[in-house]
Amino acid sequence: MRTPKSRALGRALRQAREDNDLRLRDFAAKLGRDPGMLSRWETGERTPRPDQVAQILALLGVNGERYEEIIRLTEGTRASQWLALTLPEQREQLNTLVDLEQSATTITEASPLLIPGLLQITPYIRAIMTSGSVPPDETATRIAIRNGRKEVLKGHNPVRLVALVGEAALCQLIGSPEIMAEQLRYLLDAASWPNVDLRVIPFSTGWHPGLEGLFQLIESKNATPVVQLENRRSGLFLHEDDDIDPYRRAIEMMLRVALNHIDSTDLIARYANRWETAL
Repeated sequence: MRTPKSRALGRALRQAREDNDLRLRDFAAKLGRDPGMLSRWETGERTPRPDQVAQILALLGVNGERYEEIIRLTEGTRASQWLALTLPEQREQLNTLVDLEQSATTITEASPLLIPGLLQITPYIRAIMTSGSVPPDETATRIAIRNGRKEVLKGHNPVRLVALVGEAALCQLIGSPEIMAEQLRYLLDAASWPNVDLRVIPFSTGWHPGLEGLFQLIESKNATPVVQLENRRSGLFLHEDDDIDPYRRAIEMMLRVALNHIDSTDLIARYANRWETAL
């Protein structure tokens, strides 16, 4: 089974080969492997042993920290969960998240306290990172990655986004009233896109599963569904049915208590007006 971590390993191997300007068939011959097998390794459909990965990296001249990072990806590729605690592994998870989003058909994001990542505008993102003490030399790169991820919502065959937004995200000041007004006006625009189902869960609902924290369910036609969670110190990917099902049920519960499309946009518009009058 193709797991998020096996995808990450495959992507890292493919990137290392492409960095050396080697075509897959040519490198397979150099490696003494069947091109089909090498292709399956690079897509994550099959997982090479650590010694096979070491051989690949040696032939490609990969060494030092990058060598160690890729070798660590061979550990637990078939495990039911992928927990990333170190910064290098969290970066690999981010790369895998981008890959998953680009091949997804539907993304459901539950975001009780902040605007969902795929719907955040640049000033809103920058305000979060500045308040979160992200080093200035990393801010521009992170903003570019976040904005690049939003491209999945556009184009010929855009992903379907179901955004379950807590009312708290509409009234929590991030940056300035001007930024909040611009962000909520952008939400109203996004809500009109045919591939975006934006639903607000009001304060009056009481408890619902989204209050337990942000999560994202990513579904694709030819891949196992993945749930992605993150906090300040770690990231977690789940892909087993027993782990995915509780999040599916949580989404069903939140959809039942969320406002419909018209009431959601009305509430967003009211908060946008409040922020504009606060300027």
